[in-house]
Amino acid sequence: MNQMETIERPLSNLQLELLKAFSHQLDDKDLIELKGMLASFFAKKAIEAANEVWDKEGWNEEKVDELLNTKLRTPYNK
Repeated sequence: MNQMETIERPLSNLQLELLKAFSHQLDDKDLIELKGMLASFFAKKAIEAANEVWDKEGWNEEKVDELLNTKLRTPYNK
């Protein structure tokens, strides 16, 4: 068992894989590019999930307007 496998999983599988894959130093330009790629990947996943809910729930512009004009804050108890 290597040292990385002995960690009691405080890191996700993605974090562990990235640590293994990128154990060398990147220059600033490459690091910025990689961060952009990761941000795009997760943004795409979030949009796909939102679109799935949109379709499943049968949402439309009217529903969006309703949500935008709804007060969803929890009132404070005095």
